[in-house]
Amino acid sequence: MATDCKQPLRRVQVKDFVRMKHQQPSLTIVGDIGIDLVLGPIDHWPEIGTETIVARNELRAGGSAGNCALAARYLGSTCQLISVTGNDDFGTWLRAQFDGFGVPLPALSAPTSQSVGIIHTCGERTFFTTKGHLQDLDFDHVMPQLPQTCAPGSVALLSGVFLTPKLRARYGDLITALRERGFKVALDTGWPPEGWSDTLRQEIMTWVSACDHLLLNETEVLHLTEKPDLIAALDSLASIIRPGGCVVAKTGAKGACANEAGRIISATTPKTQPFDTIGAGDSFNAGYLLARLEGQDTAASLRAGCFAASAIISRFPRKDIKAGELVTTGQAGPLRATA
Repeated sequence: MATDCKQPLRRVQVKDFVRMKHQQPSLTIVGDIGIDLVLGPIDHWPEIGTETIVARNELRAGGSAGNCALAARYLGSTCQLISVTGNDDFGTWLRAQFDGFGVPLPALSAPTSQSVGIIHTCGERTFFTTKGHLQDLDFDHVMPQLPQTCAPGSVALLSGVFLTPKLRARYGDLITALRERGFKVALDTGWPPEGWSDTLRQEIMTWVSACDHLLLNETEVLHLTEKPDLIAALDSLASIIRPGGCVVAKTGAKGACANEAGRIISATTPKTQPFDTIGAGDSFNAGYLLARLEGQDTAASLRAGCFAASAIISRFPRKDIKAGELVTTGQAGPLRATA
């Protein structure tokens, strides 16, 4: 027994300990990326067969996971993005937009998923989305890209689940694998295109019970829980999430609120007049999680999320936002995390 514990082994252990001590917690994002074409505004839905001229448009990288990763870059932080693209010209362009987010994005034998967002003058938006390559993203694409271990406090955000059916089928396995590798797990399901059902609610609740951060919008929280008001809905989810976890409801222009250990905490959104609010919730996720990685408490993290969402959606076109441009104007301290 004493022979197995000689000095060479002890030196390796000390080196590893020192390396881990100086590692910074990181953000890993797993989910959907695609092409977004944003057009508008329009006053009313046009008649079939007619043509409408709109004042603004932008072709940009998108998807829930993609928007969050880009928001992290705008906030002066780095993260690892785990996803895939199609093998067409759009896929080539999309991979270039996410250069520098960790491992290269694999190209699948499928057309790249695209979404057209029509902006209405009332502030609402309508989406038309193709299935494309996201239908083929699965567990076997994700696992080789995940680090075997991570720095203490690192977070993995899962998003876009309903656009990735093959990965969704293994979501339980994915969450288990992330926890085994040391990650805290954050979840933003998005809205289910198939609508809500008791079976779907039960499926989501199994994921929630294994998560540390649940990041949904107000409407999603109410539909998931079938509770009459937001506070009751947050209480219900807080009783299911992992001990020490936090349930967040993004409430649009009002801001956000959370239930942490039975305590309700809220933050307001800075006033802004955005042309389009696409990706607001994803930008919130970035600000909130980066603040968490910095050791900020729930109140400060909610404020950081609200700031990120407001600052990013107030810009058009968004591709003009430079990496790190928003880091010096945050209200919750520096929003930095290293991958």
